[in-house]
Amino acid sequence: MLLDLTPMPTFLLASMVVVLTPGVDVFLLLRTSLNSGRRAGLFALAGIHTASIIQVAVVISGLGALITSNPAVLSVLKWIGAAYLVYLAATIIRGLWLTRKESAAGTLTTAPADSANPYLRGLFSNLTNPKMLLFSLAFLPQFVGTAAQPALQLVLLGVIFLVLAAIWELTIVLGAAKIATRLQHPRVAKSLDVVSAAAFLTISVGLVAG
Repeated sequence: MLLDLTPMPTFLLASMVVVLTPGVDVFLLLRTSLNSGRRAGLFALAGIHTASIIQVAVVISGLGALITSNPAVLSVLKWIGAAYLVYLAATIIRGLWLTRKESAAGTLTTAPADSANPYLRGLFSNLTNPKMLLFSLAFLPQFVGTAAQPALQLVLLGVIFLVLAAIWELTIVLGAAKIATRLQHPRVAKSLDVVSAAAFLTISVGLVAG
């Protein structure tokens, strides 16, 4: 048997709880899909899951334990992740400031376009977050049974988790893109940007404080 099915119900339930909990990825996908459309949202989703695959591969290969056991490396990763989240928040705040400035001058025509590559933004936001690596190290091994090879079970559990996350996040992208035309009111867009910037800043603080 390739996978010990005994812990599977618990694994699926725990995975769904984790997947449905809002985090950086969810806010990034929401904002990208609402502001730039479905195509950009799908590219951001592809970037996020490219990074997720890399992180799960790192855990399975054993490099994850080596990285997390080195305080210096882990600290550097945390600061890089926090800095990138601050950069994302600063980009949003700058856009809000420019919008407000142009609105006050009476020159605002359309919302400022987000010129950042959505795939790279999704990739870096996930890849520079060491909490994802720590989570994978702590979460996946708990559900490895004794009826099959541990390494193979880790691979299959990682694939199942990534598929569940991809389904949920794809739903977010498609849903957000579908209702984007209804949310073009400046106040709605501004509120979303404020919430996203606050979320990125809060998570960045938690990253370096944790």
